[in-house]
Amino acid sequence: MIDKPIFLKSGEEKSKLKKPGKTFRLMIKTKNIEAIIAEIEPNTASQWYKHNGEELHYILEGELEYEVGKDTFKMSKGELLWHKSTVRHRAVNHTDKKAKYATVGTPPTFIIE
Repeated sequence: MIDKPIFLKSGEEKSKLKKPGKTFRLMIKTKNIEAIIAEIEPNTASQWYKHNGEELHYILEGELEYEVGKDTFKMSKGELLWHKSTVRHRAVNHTDKKAKYATVGTPPTFIIE
């Protein structure tokens, strides 16, 4: 169990997962929560996900659509979305520029170390 604060300097990451058109950087992971910085290249979508927990997404750069169940949210820099992870969800970048966003999820289920 982690008892001390975790601090990462700019450019640091715990681990990285690269998939075609997508990069997921695991920043922090404890037994209760994880924080990820995701980058999605132009005209690319993540796979559909559905799992236990909750997620919060904050757009850092660019624009993307975040699909949660039957709802679609067009998101831009500075916008935030929360949803239950038990509802099918994915990120889609329909633009010609890379999108970058932070995801905080609980419990930590996305990147297995």
